[in-house]
Amino acid sequence: MYINNDDFEKWMHKLSKKLSEIGQDLKSLINTKEVFSEDETLLDNQDLAFLLKVSKRTLQRYRSSGKLPYFMIAHKTYYRTSDVRGFVRSHMDFQTFQEFEKKHPKDDKDKKDDE
Repeated sequence: MYINNDDFEKWMHKLSKKLSEIGQDLKSLINTKEVFSEDETLLDNQDLAFLLKVSKRTLQRYRSSGKLPYFMIAHKTYYRTSDVRGFVRSHMDFQTFQEFEKKHPKDDKDKKDDE
């Protein structure tokens, strides 16, 4: 297969642009250490859907209704474990809450914040 110089330059320009976008996304995620505490874990849509055993559409309904706090970075949805813990405690059954606590145990600092 032969690629002429013009096609090669177009492909390289597209590749460079995409790599720059990925770099910006990574920078925004790296800086989360300054925003969140060290023990705060972030879950994305896929992680949370799997963890709660619900569909991504169900998560969207929870977000739209204001029941589930979230934020977005580069068009990707993220959830703080502390926000999810509160949501699960108030809107899910006890068994789901216990499963969430097993996978994301609360440390002593979080317990003090609740009191």
